[in-house]
Amino acid sequence: MNQRFLKPDPLDPDSGRIAIVVGRFNRPVAEGLYEGARAVLKRHDISDERLTVAHVPGAFEIPLAVQALLEQKRHAAVIALGAVIRGETAHFDYICETCAGGLARLALDYGVPVSFGVLTAHSVEQALARSRADEHNKGGEAARAALEMIGLLKRLRA
Repeated sequence: MNQRFLKPDPLDPDSGRIAIVVGRFNRPVAEGLYEGARAVLKRHDISDERLTVAHVPGAFEIPLAVQALLEQKRHAAVIALGAVIRGETAHFDYICETCAGGLARLALDYGVPVSFGVLTAHSVEQALARSRADEHNKGGEAARAALEMIGLLKRLRA
């Protein structure tokens, strides 16, 4: 395999505006994911003035808010953050599938990176571990993925 395809594109700090949509359900986890994303964006010189932040009730509502932001055609990427924690019913499966599928479809339909930082955890402990203020924070990973995809798409479309 050609090694050049294994190397990630550099992150794109000159990306323009970025949106973050945060599902409030499981608030301590969502706040940790948001803080992780903001920390990465700040390290890459993405100022608050270049951000649009939208809070929605939960993961089910995230795709609709992302769609509304994409319709504005003002954002180079959208970072979706939230948490769905498995309970005793199939509700978890429906919410996870709807959220992930909706976000993937929106990214393809609009041709804009939609980074998936919605945790799908089996327990509160798992979700909290993935939203701590450390290098494993999934909100930070979603922000890095968004910046990388902005740069990749710029290069591929040039």
